[in-house]
This record gives sequence, C-alpha cells and structure tokens, in this order.
Amino acid sequence: MFHSSTSSEPSTKAYRKVLTSTEQGVHVERWQLSHDEATPDCAFLWKIHKETLHGGKQEGVDVIRIDNGRLRFSVIPTRGMGMLEAQLEDLRLGWDSPVKEVVHPQYVNLGSRGGLGWLEGFSEWVVRCGLEFAGAPGKDKFITNTGDEAEMELTLHGKIANIPASEVEILVDSEPPHCIRIVGRVDERMFYGPKLELQTEISTVPGSNTVTLKDSVTNRSSSSQEFQLIYHCNYGTPLLEEGARFVAPVKRVWPINDHAASLIDKYDVYSGPVPGFVEQVYCIDPLAEENGLTTVMLRNRSSDKAVVMTFSTEQLPCLTLWKNTAALEDGFVTGIEPGTGFPYNRRVERELGRVPKLRPGETRSFEIDFSVLDSASQVAKAAARIENIQTNWEPELVRSAPKVG
Repeated sequence: MFHSSTSSEPSTKAYRKVLTSTEQGVHVERWQLSHDEATPDCAFLWKIHKETLHGGKQEGVDVIRIDNGRLRFSVIPTRGMGMLEAQLEDLRLGWDSPVKEVVHPQYVNLGSRGGLGWLEGFSEWVVRCGLEFAGAPGKDKFITNTGDEAEMELTLHGKIANIPASEVEILVDSEPPHCIRIVGRVDERMFYGPKLELQTEISTVPGSNTVTLKDSVTNRSSSSQEFQLIYHCNYGTPLLEEGARFVAPVKRVWPINDHAASLIDKYDVYSGPVPGFVEQVYCIDPLAEENGLTTVMLRNRSSDKAVVMTFSTEQLPCLTLWKNTAALEDGFVTGIEPGTGFPYNRRVERELGRVPKLRPGETRSFEIDFSVLDSASQVAKAAARIENIQTNWEPELVRSAPKVG
C-alpha cells in the first residue's frame, strides 16, 4: 500500500487504514479510531474521525480530524491535503475566512476575477501554492505540444490546493511514542504538460503540541519540469491582535510594492482590525543555524501564546510575510509563508533565478514543524532561540520596492 516516501519508516506492526484509493477503488465516507483499539498502552486518549461533508459548496469534501490527546487538527484530502485548523485548549491556529464552507474544488473557478478565483475556496490554516506555478496571476510563456512558444494566463497560487488526493491512508505506530500519520498522494498531471506528484505525511505524537508536515515533489515526466511551492500558513485571532508580533531571524527584508514600502519600519508588528485595510507583503531572506534550520514565530500581545514554525532554509530559502489586518468580516489574517520562491508571477521569479527544475524522476523533499506554545516561558524560550540565530547580524530593511516585471 502507498505511503509517503518522506516518512520515517513506521513500525512493522503499525495500524493501517486505507480511506481513499483510486488504485483500489476505495472511498470510506465515515470512520473513526481511538487509542484503546490501536494502542491500548498509550497514556494519551487520542482519536481519529473521518467524515464526508454535505450541503452547499462543501458537498463531498472529506475531512480527517485528529485529536492527539492534547492537540486537535483537521486535514482536508479533497483540497490537496491542506490543513483546515488546529487547536490547543483555547488557542486556535487558523482564521475566520469570509469563505465559511470547506469548498469543494469543483465549485472553484481559478480563472475568475482576472485569475483570482483561488480565493473562492481560501479558508485553510495551511494551504500549498503550486506546483507547476505559484504566486501572482498574469501572463507567462510555455512550450506547446507543437514545440512552439506561446503565452498562457497563470492563475493565483496554482492548482495543487484544488486537486483531491488520489490515495489517503492512516498509520498509527503500535510501539511508543505511537506516532499518528496521515499520508496521501496528490497528482498534478496533464497530457503535454506537467506530471508532478506530491506525496505528503502529516504526523503528530500523542500528547505533543506539534504537528509535522513532510512533503516530497517528484517529476514523473521524461523531461525536466519547473515547479514552485509556497506554504501559505494563515493565522487570525486569538494570536493575531493589536500588538501581536512576527519574530524571525532576518538577513534582509524588502517590500513587494510601494504601499508596503511606506510601512516597512513596522513590518513585524500588527494592528487590530482596520476596515478597508490594503494588504502589505514583505519578502524575507531568513537566517538559519549551522544545520540550515530556522525558527520563526507569531506571538500575541502578551507574549504568553504563540505558534512556532521550524523549517530548512536549504529546502525553503524564501519567506513571505502577508499582513491583512482587515475588518473581521473581511478576513483578519496574516500569512507566514516559507517557499522555494516569493509570490511574484512565475515569469518574474524565473528571471530572478528562483524557479527550480526537477530532472526526470527527481524528487525534492520539504518539512515544517508547527508547535503551539501556551505559556510565557515557552514563548520566551522560542524568542531566545531566534535571537541566538540573529546574533551578530543586523537585519537589512530595504525601503523601496524592487522594480520587477
């Protein structure tokens, strides 16, 4: 049975359950599992529940809900294996999107409103942008089936978030620490086009405050293929509030446009909800430890609650900060977005050397740890780790937007 090539090898005695398989013709609409069935010796009362949503634009959407005995989170196989939200006691990771349903991809027209149709389904905590392309909509060139160069209209943030998973499986290790894994495969393929395969493992250990996302992207074509990948990780209340702060080890930060440039001195500090707010986007070169890992954090005003994200700058060298502190009704949210590049149009990113290529059969892997902190001491410890990375390097603030395009 399929399982993610990025995963650490599960125990040979691991509990396995196939929930979706195009290869086997399987789709399980409702299912649940608890600690006493699979790991009766586990000290934490974990459980898994899978359901298929009904009604409105969420008709037919699969959702898998994990409760590790402390931390709860939801995965959406129908929407490219994105993560809807997470919760540790009263601290939620996610946001209140104006899109109130978990929208099935069949109701999303990516080409609407000048290529902004991706926003018709945008409500997740963690959503991938890619794989053939990511970033801003607009024109780019490609090679047709006749070998000629032609123009194509790229839509916002690509297609992968609106492709249902073809294979989904649950694995639970029977041996301590009883890691719980959701593994899946999402294919972005077409004739005379990309043949990219995303394999993912989303895992947690019972009783922990951490979710780990491991992805691999493979080129299944016989020729080289460009790809882009940005992890759009979105946070609203209660973490996001007036006085909340983005904390990261920064080598250089620059604004994506003149509007953001005018406010760059406060790029890392948040206001409360502001009706009519115009988004601000900042591009960041993050610093890392000697092992290539960096740590970034969003903390609340009181510095006693936070989310920490840890990732490799070798895998994901670019970090985008999206600030959208609009009115609550319009989507009060910030995005912390590690990626292979920045959210300029692919044509611009290619010119700047930030569109990687995969050789035939080549795979690239990516990993992000998300940890939820719910005490002042935990937040202070994370801040000290970030400050240690920043030591001996003064952040460079670029005060004008680069001329691109």
